[in-house]
Amino acid sequence: MRGKIEQLLEQIKQLEDELRHELNQQRHTIGFKIKGRKVEFEASVRAAHKKLKTGLWRWFFGVRPINIITLPIIYAMIIPLLLIDILVTFYQWTCFPVYGIKRVRRSDYIVLDRHKLGFLNFFEKLHCAYCGYGNGVVGYIREVLARTEQYFCPIKHARTVLGTHQRYRDFIDYGDAENYHQRLKEYRRQLS
Repeated sequence: MRGKIEQLLEQIKQLEDELRHELNQQRHTIGFKIKGRKVEFEASVRAAHKKLKTGLWRWFFGVRPINIITLPIIYAMIIPLLLIDILVTFYQWTCFPVYGIKRVRRSDYIVLDRHKLGFLNFFEKLHCAYCGYGNGVVGYIREVLARTEQYFCPIKHARTVLGTHQRYRDFIDYGDAENYHQRLKEYRRQLS
């Protein structure tokens, strides 16, 4: 049974790699290149984007009133997002070195680049930056906590858990006590 699970996990990993490759290939079709951290569109694409941009007034009068009413609630979430971002960064910078855990690069998760798209107006860019930051913070926190879990308790739950992090699938099966402490040492070595 264990061999079949490992085989399926390896197939998933290969499919994820193939998907990443195809997404990278798609860049060429759309007409942009990434140079370092900067995205560069071909001139013809930039011109097409500019033509597709919706003006602020036209956009504003096309928005449903309920969307405007709920904006303060949505954007108020920036406060807890910023706070948890700061606290988790402080946590990993102070605790990870103590345990020999390699720190998570925050910039790998928080990517703010959609605001540079020429077909978006100011408000659309603001929304994209907010969502990119919020989802980036959540991904960053997830990886920090995944490494913490791998160090302290790399054991799967008895019940199926939806939306687990990528490290979880390699954790020890629930109730599998054989060589637990030896395997725990190996999981910890992988983190350094």
